Amino acid sequence: MQGLKKRWKIRGGYREVLVIATPLILSTGAWSVQHFVDRMFLSWYSPEAIAAAMPAGMMSFAVMSLFLGTATYVSTFVAQYCGAKRFNRVGPILWQGVYVSLLGGLVLICLIPFADAIFSFVGHDPLVQRYEIQYFQILCLGGFPFVASSALSGFYSGRGRPWPVMWVNTFATIANLVLDYALIFGAWGFPELGIKGAAIATVLSGTFSFFVYLALISRKTYNEKYHTLKEWKPERELFMRLLHFGLPSGLQFFLDMLGFTVFILLIGRLGTNALAATNIAFNINTLAFMPMIGCGIAVSVLVGQYLGANKPALAQRSAYSGFHMTFLYMATIAAAYVLVPDIFVAPFAAKADPEGMAEIYQLAVMLLRFVAVYSVFDTMNIIFASAIKGAGDTRFVMFMILIISALVLVLPAYIAIVMLGYGLTIAWGIGATYVIVLGFVFYLRFRGGKWKGMRVIEQPVVDVKPE
Repeated sequence: MQGLKKRWKIRGGYREVLVIATPLILSTGAWSVQHFVDRMFLSWYSPEAIAAAMPAGMMSFAVMSLFLGTATYVSTFVAQYCGAKRFNRVGPILWQGVYVSLLGGLVLICLIPFADAIFSFVGHDPLVQRYEIQYFQILCLGGFPFVASSALSGFYSGRGRPWPVMWVNTFATIANLVLDYALIFGAWGFPELGIKGAAIATVLSGTFSFFVYLALISRKTYNEKYHTLKEWKPERELFMRLLHFGLPSGLQFFLDMLGFTVFILLIGRLGTNALAATNIAFNINTLAFMPMIGCGIAVSVLVGQYLGANKPALAQRSAYSGFHMTFLYMATIAAAYVLVPDIFVAPFAAKADPEGMAEIYQLAVMLLRFVAVYSVFDTMNIIFASAIKGAGDTRFVMFMILIISALVLVLPAYIAIVMLGYGLTIAWGIGATYVIVLGFVFYLRFRGGKWKGMRVIEQPVVDVKPE
């Protein structure tokens, strides 16, 4: 007990992690609530709508994640600049993140004409395929503001001041949920647009977040200290430095999402009910999983700040403190998945067609057992990957995701589903194995300690006066 009290108070201890993590947990929690309710509304609308939402959403997000992972790495730069007391470099790195977002937005818009070909190739049921195309095309229109919002939020999370991030995400979530209901079902005089309405609501809420962040960083005090407006122009050297460290992070995010997207698309070959149940199980997992992301961001920020201040021992302690708390949290949630799964699945069936939902419901309850197993190991994945990325060890993370995703997830799933004709249980067993392997790989890399000597920021130029 005495050890817990000491760990609570010391630098890099539980209290310090929670001070940063709490608003980030609430922020990511707001996003997961938005995601959960969006899918719940679609399950009420039709089985085809909920079946289509995840493949199309993940396809869009997989492409976006390449730029999102790069742009959000801004927060690591901000953390290390602040740790090194070089505040005037914060503004310039924010704008380099915005320029990455512009590039990402253009790429996503260019994919819109190819939606028909992409989802025709996948070969899902005709109505599901039509919904996938509609959802994907609209989401692609909102790529830039979504990625740019994440880049600008690094101004707050990187400095260890994440409460504004929470409030922006909360208000954006409220706007999204209101628009979701109105546009999916045609409430309050709005047109009934079904899955198209869900996509429009998502794009509008992302645009709202971007303009709010832009207004916030434009404050005079921020401009004077952090040069948030003064140095908006592209800086080639800094932009390339962001790409050097951030692009592997973006590629890692992209490859991870791509692997799961291919996995979901392969599940779709097992039928609409299997795909809908998988979507429900993943969305329930997301509701509990996203708070861990908030704690992972907090760990990454503290690692960046302490390494910027040349205090690697405190960086290491911060990572372990974050892991202890997330493991306890996720173990509790995992037990609930097994013992009381109906609490999580019932909302999806509340207003859905009982006959069409019956098999989906039972499959989703079964899949939550897989979620319970792998989610406990996912704590290692989130926390230790965040810690080494906060130091700059992004290339290792990228290569591990590439290798393990291909060899442990995609290839085995393809062989099992397409070549051998196995069903949903075997497919999900493969998915769980992938997460568990990743968790141990990142833990061992963290234990190795190579990350302690890494930095992402450039060394300051020291003027040496002649004697």
